[in-house]
Amino acid sequence: MEYTPENITELGPDDIFVFGSNLEGRHLGGAARVARQRFGAIMGQGVGLQGQSYAIPTMQGGVETIKPYVDEFIKFAYECDQNTFYVTRIGCGIAGFKDEEIAPLFKEARHLYNVRLPKSFVDIIDKMTGKESIELTRKK
Repeated sequence: MEYTPENITELGPDDIFVFGSNLEGRHLGGAARVARQRFGAIMGQGVGLQGQSYAIPTMQGGVETIKPYVDEFIKFAYECDQNTFYVTRIGCGIAGFKDEEIAPLFKEARHLYNVRLPKSFVDIIDKMTGKESIELTRKK
């Protein structure tokens, strides 16, 4: 399993940078600024595909307000299987959420071969689903 690198500075032609945004599309800080400066994120567009980036809003409320956008992203990634999506730790920077709050939203993306998640998200999802304990049992 590959993970999203901590610091992405370039992408291949079919790669997409997935970042946390605000609904207004003001890509001024954190991964949103990187998306705007390097990967084609558009000022004023807070959701969806733009250039080689995909925005998931994280600044509008609690985790429950983020989930529909993550679900929409997972469906999109499933349908666009020629692309590889590098999901950053959305919501875990400026928006102030913890990995433990956001990672479960990506549970369904964990098994998509074209979606790379941060290692911290994968570790949390695997612990939730019991995968970690199954792997440990097999190693004995």
